[in-house]
Amino acid sequence: MRKQPRQARSIATVEAIIEAGAHILSELGWAGFTTNKVAEAAGVSIGSLYQYFPDKLALVEAIRRRHFDHVLSVICEAAADEKPLRQFARELVRGMIAAHSVHPTLHQVLLDEAPGDRGSRAAHAAFQSRYLEHYAAAVAQYRRRRKDTETVARVLSSAVEGVIHNAARRDMLDAADLQKQLVELICAYLSGRPRTAQQ
Repeated sequence: MRKQPRQARSIATVEAIIEAGAHILSELGWAGFTTNKVAEAAGVSIGSLYQYFPDKLALVEAIRRRHFDHVLSVICEAAADEKPLRQFARELVRGMIAAHSVHPTLHQVLLDEAPGDRGSRAAHAAFQSRYLEHYAAAVAQYRRRRKDTETVARVLSSAVEGVIHNAARRDMLDAADLQKQLVELICAYLSGRPRTAQQ
């Protein structure tokens, strides 16, 4: 960002710009994404937008980081307080679905269309590291074998991520059966005993 908002009014302005940007990017894709459209949707002047974001790449980066923060908060809240496994699974699934339901196609646009730079790659790497740390902390609560925690966290996070992203692409995030099956998958994986090679 060109400058950080300090006062409540400027913070609200930046949030409105980021939210409008997420909406435009989700609805129109990278090809239809312009700062003029974002400013209009946010109800601010183009000059106000440029006070905080020097170009649309900087705005995309802010949208991307906000999504990362939302996803991380979902994992943290679901894994807090050492709750029963099924409750953790339900909260994780509901939270992840909520995080991807606001603008269902946004994540696909961010991954497949919107360009990135060294800064966005670094931000994504930092997000991935924290993402796996949070999953590993959750796994450690429910998995007896501690030595495979990191691997289990990678597999579990990839499974949840894959199901959620595919459901978002197919407009199936509100399918009750999908949510139920994903909860069952998490519970079975974290509570099941490891199979031996002979099984």
